[in-house]
Amino acid sequence: MLRVMLAGGGSSGHINPAVAIAEIIKKNRPDAEFCFAGTPNGIEARIVRELGYRFEEIDVHGFQRSLSFDNIKRNLQAVKCLMFANGRAKKIIKSFDPQLVIGTGGYVSGPIVRAAANMGIKTAIHEQNAYPGVTTKILSKMVDKVMLTVMEAKEYLDDGIDYTVTGLPVRAAFSAVDKAEAKKKLGFAHDEICILSTGGSLGSQVLNKNVAQLLKWEQQSGAKINHIHSYGTYKGNSDFISKLESDGVTVSGWNRFLISDYVDMPLCMAAADLVISRCGANALTELEALGRASILIPSPNVAENHQYHNGMVLHNAGAGIVIEEKDLTPQMLIDTVKELCVEPDGREKLNRLSENAHRLYIQDTDDRIYNALYQLIASIEG
Repeated sequence: MLRVMLAGGGSSGHINPAVAIAEIIKKNRPDAEFCFAGTPNGIEARIVRELGYRFEEIDVHGFQRSLSFDNIKRNLQAVKCLMFANGRAKKIIKSFDPQLVIGTGGYVSGPIVRAAANMGIKTAIHEQNAYPGVTTKILSKMVDKVMLTVMEAKEYLDDGIDYTVTGLPVRAAFSAVDKAEAKKKLGFAHDEICILSTGGSLGSQVLNKNVAQLLKWEQQSGAKINHIHSYGTYKGNSDFISKLESDGVTVSGWNRFLISDYVDMPLCMAAADLVISRCGANALTELEALGRASILIPSPNVAENHQYHNGMVLHNAGAGIVIEEKDLTPQMLIDTVKELCVEPDGREKLNRLSENAHRLYIQDTDDRIYNALYQLIASIEG
């Protein structure tokens, strides 16, 4: 029997790959048992428990870089958690007795993977972003295998590291429906442009502000564009629709708009000809898997500005258009959409971006991940 521990969390961008890797291993090794380690209040605690996996809690916090009274308190709490993290990590590992430990990012990966490596257990990590985080840079020097989503990440790691470019697993739901069927389900004409805009599950106030003006232009100009917008579940965004209406935009009964705090992302992305999005690794891999043109607006409020590096992988491949937040204005967004969706050669440009995006997608990600891990599993089992 193979026992595997996975550590990752803090966001869906870290826990979703961990769950996907567990599924890949399970498909190839039905006898495998799994244990996840994560923070008690993070999204990983809910997701993993709902899936029925064993879950062990370890309290780890990140350090805040900007100085304020609240951030100083958070940093003191982070130091306190760090003092106990190594002991807690060893206790978790000993209780499950894994033969293989895999980290998928987030602060929780650090103490678990580091402790496992020091205990002589086979270890691996998966880095989702084009610019590796601090945790990955540290752990890459002590683990047995490093898996990367894109080759560009290797430039920021030390020489001599055993790495494999595997890509990032995508949920099966994203391949369940084609574009024409998705548009039909949403009530949109199959031959008209469909835009999907989203700032992630919580939403983005910057994207919401700019998309609001884009929606107003679409309605007032009479452009034959259908638009899905997810403004996010963060309570600060809850008045998005009322603000739109107070600005003269008709929402209720306007059948070209589907505006909600949360949408069925696999269905909506399948329907989209153009996606306006942040640059999280999962979102970009989904764009590649479906072959969707994109306008990408990286969040500057992330560690090591990794969203910018993620977005530039697509931009440099002619697979997306990156607009940095500092340069973004409603008129710039409107002009870019007009270029792709209204002008005579817009469809051609959309198709070219879509084709280039799909070329970036690594089709055999699941096999690459298992093959990388099988090298470790084989050495464990002799």
